[in-house]
Amino acid sequence: MGENIIEIRGLTIEFRMRNGVIKAVNDVDFNIEKGKITALVGESGSGKSTLAYALLGLVNHPGIISAGKIFFKGEDILQFNKEKLRKYRWESVAMIFQAAQNSLNPVMTIQEQMLETLKEHKGYIDTKESLKKIKELLEYVRLNPDRVLKSFPHELSGGMKQRVIIAFSLLLDPEVIILDEPTTALDVITQAYIFEILKSINKEKGITMLLLTHDIGIVAKVADQVGVMYAGRIVESANVFDIFERPKHPYTQSLIKAAPSLVGDLKDVKSIMGTPPNLMDLPKGCAFHPRCFKAFDKCRQERPARTNFEINEFVECHLYSENLSQNLVN
Repeated sequence: MGENIIEIRGLTIEFRMRNGVIKAVNDVDFNIEKGKITALVGESGSGKSTLAYALLGLVNHPGIISAGKIFFKGEDILQFNKEKLRKYRWESVAMIFQAAQNSLNPVMTIQEQMLETLKEHKGYIDTKESLKKIKELLEYVRLNPDRVLKSFPHELSGGMKQRVIIAFSLLLDPEVIILDEPTTALDVITQAYIFEILKSINKEKGITMLLLTHDIGIVAKVADQVGVMYAGRIVESANVFDIFERPKHPYTQSLIKAAPSLVGDLKDVKSIMGTPPNLMDLPKGCAFHPRCFKAFDKCRQERPARTNFEINEFVECHLYSENLSQNLVN
């Protein structure tokens, strides 16, 4: 087991609204291992993006980090001053946001935008050397730099723009890249191509990646480690093999059963009954119990404690608590 590059401890993020408090992230402990692709999977509204924004110090009003710490290589980023946080973003941890293609400036060429990014972070830049690096990065993501650099965003396809954004994320040599649904609105062939590039970056450059997605099929193809998120909590964490071959939490099991297979019978696909809970009014006990096919009385009364297995592998479910495991897990 390798070292953790990011460690999250007791993180709670609240949105304080007029009619109540939304706990988008609720007392989360989680590790991201250096050099690996870790996926956070869960339905929309589970708290994945909010957690990712916190890793960059980007939780804005009315959101507030009300508790917890986020350690990057042993330093709590929540204690960084404005200048240190600015340097940390993109230089240490970069992020590719949902529909990231829309972040490109429509009235500037790709070359102008990439040079401007370097200048903003590095101050004075040698244009010749900078262009050399930019061209190398564009070639690395399988783009023709001579064509792309002089182009405006509207002159590029969706897949090309997404690869430009990936090159942007590599521009300042970060150690971690956060990917928030990085292939939204792209066709399946382009999606596969993008993930092939991302896996190459992880393997060849050793860059740690955190992938946020609701598509558990993508997780199976890309991730090394998986965290399953529900109602603001990470309810299960394990390596990708164990998640698919030996899923423990009923929610994880339900996500897998709800994913269609190209070779399986569509009759085997089972939707998850019910809807995600209102984060302003969570049910008592386990938040998943109203939808759970294995729920029993204790699930409706007490929030389950964490049961740890190996390093970075755990589940939050009463089925695995010490006094019940022998009777109920099987």
